[in-house]
Amino acid sequence: MFKINDNYLKLPGSYLFSTIAKKVSAFQAANPDKTVIRLGIGDVTQPLAPAIIDALHGAVDEMGKAETFHGYAPDLGYEFLRTAIAKNDYADRGCDIAADEIFVSDGAKCDSGNIQEIFSVDNKIAVCDPVYPVYVDTNVMAGRTGTYDPKTEMWSDVIYMPCTAANNFSPELPKETPDIIYLCFPNNPTGATVTKAQLQEWVDYANRVGAVIIYDAAYEAYISEEDVPHTIFECEGARTCAIELKSFSKNAGFTGTRLGYTVIPKDLKCRVEMPPHVHSAAERAAHGENASHLGGTDVMLHSLWARRHGTKYNGAPYIQQRAGEAVYSPEGKVQLAKQVAYYMNNAKVIKEGLQEAGYTVSGGVNAPYIWLKTPDGMTSWEFFDYLLEKANVVGTPGSGFGPSGEGYFRLTAFGTYENSVAALERIKKM
Repeated sequence: MFKINDNYLKLPGSYLFSTIAKKVSAFQAANPDKTVIRLGIGDVTQPLAPAIIDALHGAVDEMGKAETFHGYAPDLGYEFLRTAIAKNDYADRGCDIAADEIFVSDGAKCDSGNIQEIFSVDNKIAVCDPVYPVYVDTNVMAGRTGTYDPKTEMWSDVIYMPCTAANNFSPELPKETPDIIYLCFPNNPTGATVTKAQLQEWVDYANRVGAVIIYDAAYEAYISEEDVPHTIFECEGARTCAIELKSFSKNAGFTGTRLGYTVIPKDLKCRVEMPPHVHSAAERAAHGENASHLGGTDVMLHSLWARRHGTKYNGAPYIQQRAGEAVYSPEGKVQLAKQVAYYMNNAKVIKEGLQEAGYTVSGGVNAPYIWLKTPDGMTSWEFFDYLLEKANVVGTPGSGFGPSGEGYFRLTAFGTYENSVAALERIKKM
């Protein structure tokens, strides 16, 4: 008789945004005359930039000719895209990241969930609280989180790092030592950021205790302030302790096109006992191993992810990768800067409107998310229902991101300007 992975049975309820979708569908079925404005899920609304459309068309035309047709993509991604990423996202910012340390994928969500596969189930993770649910849920699926307490809404083997108004929604170094640290800045859901000096503290800490940082930088294009780092590799020592996840979804509108990448420096290594089947120096080198030190072998995480990537993934399509390359073209940069400005103007409208209405609000400066305190002592889900019923506006309950999110609510600036304005007018009338 086959058996299932019973870790899935530990997951409480459905995925956050699936629950929201079901609630909204039920409301619309019961109120077909109501127009619902969605400011919940972080899905973009502006069309792809002209430079990207041109690149897509050109790549499609190539696929229609035998001499320019492309089949399976290289494991790491096409060199033209990885070279563009290495130059524009790293070298131009003074960061030492090589093209062959970049793994192209179909988006940061998959990578943020799959990256835990290269780590032992015995590792203890630390997460910000509130947190993007994928980080925790995928570790639950792997059997790394222990047992769930419905009263506290916490897992026994997860280290929670509260992000509250008292610490400006920025986590403090944990008292208990973790093995894997998940950080996301600019932050989803709170919109908070850290300075370069603050991020350097995390890098120094990880190197000191032997932890690895999984750094989600999906929203870096929205940074507007000078001292906020765009990549963790701006910090000294990050090459020996950090993995970075990046997405084209929010900076280039690829939520429906799907493209992202993960950076794993070759300097990031873990000391392990020599696998019993690996004997010769050549075999060790093939595993990215250096057995020059007594008491174990240094294994590159880059090699492990390359093995996983090559086994489980057939590569992002050529057409999408050409579109990704256009993101870094002169025309693409200008056009996408305008799109980012469009969404950040929405954020300004929402934030200022909520403040005028008497809400306590943060975020919306270096990120397209506005984090507000629910009024009158309402729980996050009570405010969700109240907002949907009274204003026909959809947001995201803060408690869905973790226990420290209770009493808070997230609104996204990824809607249209017209809907953002209309939503605020409705909210002010409640």
